[in-house]
Amino acid sequence: MFTVILIMSIGIMCGYFIRKRDIRGIISGATTALIWLLLFVLGIEVGHNKQVVNSLATLGVEALFIAVVCLCGSCVAAWILWRYIAKRRED
Repeated sequence: MFTVILIMSIGIMCGYFIRKRDIRGIISGATTALIWLLLFVLGIEVGHNKQVVNSLATLGVEALFIAVVCLCGSCVAAWILWRYIAKRRED
């Protein structure tokens, strides 16, 4: 945890000292490239873990179930809110 805070603090200090330079394009490109690299390394790590690979079917079904339940819950909540707002406009 302290390592993360230290790295964030160093990044903030570097950003503070170079804030007068316009490096947004460079930073944006570097951020995108590093995110893609992180996803690639994460994929390698997941593919290397036999336990995760063997349970991918189960994880996929659970993820699908959670996504469908969340979608249905959001739709119901939006419908209730829509009816509440429509009712208040009528009054």
